[in-house]
Amino acid sequence: MEWEFEPGVVALLLIPAVLYAVGQRKQFGLSLGRKVLFWSGMASLAFALCSPLHPLGELLFSAHMIQHEILMLISAPLLVLSRPLVTFLWALPIEWRQAIGRWSKTRLIALSWSFLTASLTAWLIHAVAIWAWHAPYLFQLTLRSEFAHTAQHLSFFLSALLFWWAVFYARGRKAYGGAFLYVFTTAIHTSALGALLTFSPLIWYPDYHDSMRAWGLTPLQDQQIGGLIMWIPAGLVYLATGLGLCAAWLKESDVRARRFSNAS
Repeated sequence: MEWEFEPGVVALLLIPAVLYAVGQRKQFGLSLGRKVLFWSGMASLAFALCSPLHPLGELLFSAHMIQHEILMLISAPLLVLSRPLVTFLWALPIEWRQAIGRWSKTRLIALSWSFLTASLTAWLIHAVAIWAWHAPYLFQLTLRSEFAHTAQHLSFFLSALLFWWAVFYARGRKAYGGAFLYVFTTAIHTSALGALLTFSPLIWYPDYHDSMRAWGLTPLQDQQIGGLIMWIPAGLVYLATGLGLCAAWLKESDVRARRFSNAS
């Protein structure tokens, strides 16, 4: 299998890459760390969508699962942590930046963004996207329809961007405790889905049946591997993030306690 460079996918990767490359040369104070986060996120995105993993995902459910976890647990959080929106704007003419700034402050856009990035909303959107697309009919539809396949990837990736944005930035340091809760509950429900796939005696996605034999796997074994990938490695990512947020929450609480003690 070789790398695939579908025009639509390449365009979606090139546009933000070019904008960032131009913007990072103009923006003052952009740290090396944020640059590394952005380009690492873009590299993982390119790997998920253009590498041999992509066609392999049409043959093996477990490969398809790896692709999805890269989109949701590597690419999305890295890009969110890099905070690239301002850098994108620096790549545009000043008149465009001003127009976008005015547009973003309109009541409808501001309210829509506030609603979509609210922690509970983002958590719910991401959860629905994950569970809905793993329903047997919809998942198998992605193997027959390129449109459905694209919609699935966009749903996972965009909902993950919203989720991680809400986790890291929705309300700043005041929301460490809530962010920990949302990450923890996401770990629980995705692990539950992974466990269902792993221990189910039934084959959820029989459309993979004919493509298994060349890989020496039965459909049920491939499903179990995919379930384990969602359950354990993905669960560890959520766990590590949750522990980091919990530590930040405890540290912030300690700082507040000291300030209160000094004030009194």
